[in-house]
Amino acid sequence: MLVSLYRRYLAGHRRALLIIAVMQLLQTGAALMLPTLAADVIDEGVLEADIPRIWTLGGFMLALSVVQVVTNIIAVRFGARTAASVGREVRRDVFTHVQRFSTADISTFGAPSLVTRATNDIQQIQMVLTFILTIMVMAPLMLIGGVVMALREDAGLSRLLVVAVPVLAAIMVLGMVKLRPLFAVMQKRIDAMNRVMREQLTGVRVIRAFVRQKEERVRFTRVNENLRDISASTGFVMAWLFPSVNVIVGLSSVAVVWFGGLRVDDGAMQVGSLVAFLSYLMQIFMAVMLGSLILMMAPRGEVAASRVSEVLAHEPAIATPHTTRSLPSGPLTFALEDVSVRFPGAQRSVLGDINLSLEPGTVTALIGATGSGKSTLVNLLPRLMDASSGTLRAGGIDYQQLDLQELRSRIAIVPQRAFLFSGTIRSTLSMADPGVDDEILWRALSIAQADDFVRANPDGLDAVVEQGGSNFSGGQRQRLTIARALVRSADLYIFDDSFSALDTATEARLREALAQNVGHAAQLIVAQRVSTVRTADAIAVLDHGHIVGYGSHDALLETCATYRDIAASQHAMEVL
Repeated sequence: MLVSLYRRYLAGHRRALLIIAVMQLLQTGAALMLPTLAADVIDEGVLEADIPRIWTLGGFMLALSVVQVVTNIIAVRFGARTAASVGREVRRDVFTHVQRFSTADISTFGAPSLVTRATNDIQQIQMVLTFILTIMVMAPLMLIGGVVMALREDAGLSRLLVVAVPVLAAIMVLGMVKLRPLFAVMQKRIDAMNRVMREQLTGVRVIRAFVRQKEERVRFTRVNENLRDISASTGFVMAWLFPSVNVIVGLSSVAVVWFGGLRVDDGAMQVGSLVAFLSYLMQIFMAVMLGSLILMMAPRGEVAASRVSEVLAHEPAIATPHTTRSLPSGPLTFALEDVSVRFPGAQRSVLGDINLSLEPGTVTALIGATGSGKSTLVNLLPRLMDASSGTLRAGGIDYQQLDLQELRSRIAIVPQRAFLFSGTIRSTLSMADPGVDDEILWRALSIAQADDFVRANPDGLDAVVEQGGSNFSGGQRQRLTIARALVRSADLYIFDDSFSALDTATEARLREALAQNVGHAAQLIVAQRVSTVRTADAIAVLDHGHIVGYGSHDALLETCATYRDIAASQHAMEVL
């Protein structure tokens, strides 16, 4: 999986790969020549007391060192830039692909896992690629070249390599085999850590309100210790791996000096050749260790690549069909015909046999107890989820035949949770229609009854919006969220419990402004308060996923017991 991912994303970086390969080839060639020149300096210069020869060979060594340093810098620079570019491209594709996911798709992976895959996993892929690009040519060339040059210096002493190199390689492979399953578990436990932290940060107010800090601390400690344990296990493998390598390298060096000294004493080998052979031995060991280091890092990269590829390969449950029909240009009617929704494994349907028509110029209200299926119905209209059975139509065309982007561009939705992205008021409102002029933004703010506090701010539309809109009150956030939806000219406006944080007077002015400015379009108002829905053209009453009442406020008070109960509980009957 890791190789296929690299092959896919490195295809556009062939020029950089060629430069890296050439630079590493020059660097390795220079590194392999230096020990031989050092041997010549000792044998031909120092032992012979030939000062000019020492200066000549020393100059060559200095030039080769400069070449080695320069080529190494270039190779590392291009390697790091290429790896960073690949990481950026993978992260971009993951983000773009996840944006197409429906609620069900996100639930398949889990939001914390998707965050980990888009950050930590891609970081692991990038880090492994950096090492590969840095030493992908150098390690094998240094290994082969080191063996050849060592044989050239002294074939008899090279028999030590037959024992030392396989032992060193075996130790590194053993470490790789032990680390792979540990890395797989580590990534899953990072997922668990992210999930707990995300839940605690999101629900910090609830935790404090119910004095659950101690329990949440215990919960966090548990996942933290699980991650610590698996990290300690990987660290333990590393702890015995590298000292073992150092022992092999040290024993081999001692053996070379011992047996090489005997050969020098016998006159079968020169002192310079012994020094050169020892240098080549270190280069061979270094090549083996660098190659093994990649093999040790590869398991974690492979695990990360599998997790990222799993996301990229996942086909969204909701997608634009290959053959689409275009929506008519006029105002659209949105209709639900015998629509039912049942989640996998659920004992009963969330929605059952829903028939509802949202016509241009009408205001339809949806009311019901918590858990009656209101939000599910709202998610069906912009096709954030699909119905289990039944048909949804826009302009008389089945949703399954429509382009998703075109359908959603004709719908403006104000979600139940008033969430604002960090930036400015201008950037927040312009999300609905990039490039829109200020006049339209102020008009949307005016309709949403938000222009007063925006004008009161010295920065106006350029006032800072913190993440989540935390620097605004609940009512202000809700009005800005409504204004964001009103910037877009749509055929259906959905207000999902969007007036709950507004006082009665502000809500009345808002509904009057909506009637005057977007009265041509269909409106769906989802609410808990009878006072919010009583003026709607039609009210649908949901109970346990079924429409148990449909009509005007007065008609429902007479014919629908569920609506009467809701009105009575809110003392709405006294207002009549």
